[in-house]
Amino acid sequence: MIKTQTLLKVADNTGARKLMCIRVLKGTTAKVGDIIIAVVKDAIPNTQIKKSEIVRAAIVRTKSPIQRKDGTTIRFNENAAIILTKNNSPKASRIFGPIAKEINKIGYKKISSIAPIII
Repeated sequence: MIKTQTLLKVADNTGARKLMCIRVLKGTTAKVGDIIIAVVKDAIPNTQIKKSEIVRAAIVRTKSPIQRKDGTTIRFNENAAIILTKNNSPKASRIFGPIAKEINKIGYKKISSIAPIII
């Protein structure tokens, strides 16, 4: 579960390294597939995303367990997000690491198509 002030790793190649959540859209906590407003805390120099820039991001991995309908539970080692454009498509061309299959069920087809592993 992601709340405000939570630090997240960026799982794409936009140039940002760390994000801090400043607003959760539609509720107080975010889970996999939710959209947040975040500020870039760390970025690679000379890239398209700069430090202290405000961006939209989609949560792709969380440390808190995800309960599935078949009874299985899955959790990841880190909280991670990918940066989105204003029309909720990914800004990056690559995604690093696995993503949860709940992303595909919600309707982010572009994210799931460029992801290397869907768990």
